[in-house]
Amino acid sequence: MDITRRAVLAAGGGIATSAMLGPMGIARAAGFPGKRPPVAERRFVSQAVEREIARVSGMIADPELAWLFGNCYPNTLDTTVAMGTVESKPDAFVITGDIPCLWLRDSAAQVRPYLHLVKQDAALRELFRGLIGRHARSVLIDPYANAFMHNPDEKTSLVWAKEDDTEMRPGVAERKWEIDSLCYVVRLAYGYWRETGDKAPFDGAWAESARAIVRTFREQQRKDGPGPYKFQRTNKQPSETLQAGLGLPTRKVGLIHSAFRPSDDACIFPLFVPANLFAMTALRELAAVASEARGDAALAQDAAALAGEVEQALARYGAMTLPDGREVWAYEVDGYGNALFMDDANVPSLSGLAWLGCVSAKDPRWQRTRDAAWSEANPWFFHGKAGEGIGGPHQGEDFIWPMSLIVRALSSGDDATILACLRTLKATHAGTGFMHEAFHKDDASKFTRDWFAWANGLFGELILHLARTRPKLLSVPLIA
Repeated sequence: MDITRRAVLAAGGGIATSAMLGPMGIARAAGFPGKRPPVAERRFVSQAVEREIARVSGMIADPELAWLFGNCYPNTLDTTVAMGTVESKPDAFVITGDIPCLWLRDSAAQVRPYLHLVKQDAALRELFRGLIGRHARSVLIDPYANAFMHNPDEKTSLVWAKEDDTEMRPGVAERKWEIDSLCYVVRLAYGYWRETGDKAPFDGAWAESARAIVRTFREQQRKDGPGPYKFQRTNKQPSETLQAGLGLPTRKVGLIHSAFRPSDDACIFPLFVPANLFAMTALRELAAVASEARGDAALAQDAAALAGEVEQALARYGAMTLPDGREVWAYEVDGYGNALFMDDANVPSLSGLAWLGCVSAKDPRWQRTRDAAWSEANPWFFHGKAGEGIGGPHQGEDFIWPMSLIVRALSSGDDATILACLRTLKATHAGTGFMHEAFHKDDASKFTRDWFAWANGLFGELILHLARTRPKLLSVPLIA
């Protein structure tokens, strides 16, 4: 019998309904019951974050929206952080929520909403230093892995990964090669460096891991062969495995091959365009940290040169024309002229490129791409009684991910669009007070994952963004 991640989550609380929330169900939201753990049970407490919750909540006129922010924004600190030390340096292990492992992508994204507060709180700085160090050590265990165990000597505890046909090393929880995993590692380091100018995390281990990132990206251009990575999973779900361990054939055009998307679903065409745009951006960020924090000109030059190669390949192979004649970014290509247009809620997505800083929000191609992604041109765009938004193969048809709504609002310069996203997010948490992985387009009481820290943190980041850039949108109650 195949045991999949989806099956385990479903059996362990991944799929929930309002009936599971108690007899009052959604109506409980009217009383706004406290949803955070008691202070003594919180995994990490930052006074700067607590002050930020109070400050921003005071700007929000809608009581339910303020309650959602107060629950979601600190969720990563409250429930997912384990602090320690390694060789007298801080270590931070940040789980994804209902799965007790560290995903490189998720953990970096989960703590990012606190980045602007690190200069106000020494403990928060230790958290960032610790996670940057944990990321570096994880990359050195295996730059092709996406998820890791707390104990680097321990074999995976994930039942769906135990029989994978790949080189599973101690400390690795899952070994799905995803370009974005390494991009998020760089993004966290770069953001911390820009915010603080603190050289402490950028030691020799970090530099070694940075060189491993550049080397791995070059290997996965596959100019000199397929590289060392192969992966197959014995599973009936085709999005969980790779054809022949490598994926479909490609022309080697300078783009980086990705086996899986940020949803952890297998790519159809291995040249995944949003992740290549993210890699181009991350490599330039890596070059900046290498040069400024370490004075490592060779590493900086190597990273910048690879970013240039990827940029040139994207310019030639990364776009496509839709049936209606619009020229847009493709989602995936194979270098032979075949291209796939869709979008997925997980970031990097086509919709999230401007928010990630990979393209300008004013870029006409990206605007056309965003509009197409949020329409019937995208097979994973759904519209129903509960709302509209983007989902993806990971949870299947008719399930909308709140993450897609949050990223749309973060990327938009239109007040009406932002307010529409906020109304849907407010109306679809099913009385839980938190964001979910996905909800059914016609019935928000059918949702997946009631503890998904990335989505909670991203919602907090949206509210902070609006408090900074469009406070008037928070100053009036949301009316359905």
